[in-house]
Amino acid sequence: MNFEGVIIEESLTDATVLNEVSILSTKVEPVTEKHKTPWVEQWTLRTVSIPPDNATHIAEVLSKVIDTSHKSSWYADFKSDTIHYIIFPEKVFRIDRTKKEEYQAATEYGLTLGIPDYQLDFAPNVVQWDR
Repeated sequence: MNFEGVIIEESLTDATVLNEVSILSTKVEPVTEKHKTPWVEQWTLRTVSIPPDNATHIAEVLSKVIDTSHKSSWYADFKSDTIHYIIFPEKVFRIDRTKKEEYQAATEYGLTLGIPDYQLDFAPNVVQWDR
């Protein structure tokens, strides 16, 4: 089974990594105050599919091209039925989807980067924030 997730194009300093994944859909949404990214006008959300044999590589590339030039940071994530990759600048969490404590570690790390807690909505027990 392929991994699926969302990558925000504006979060990348080099978007050529998107050439290495299958883009399933694209949604463009205007930035509001709740996004906490006033330096961009929109978020281009690319829903992607990644073959299992390429997932680790894509996660490592993303960790090197996520923009770090602002007060708040970004992350990207993609998952299969059993594994969830959560990617921050220079750090990749490969999470067993049955382990709540592994999600907690990723959430706590994201908070240290200034990402609002409601945007760290990747854990299965968290309600997705309304955009």
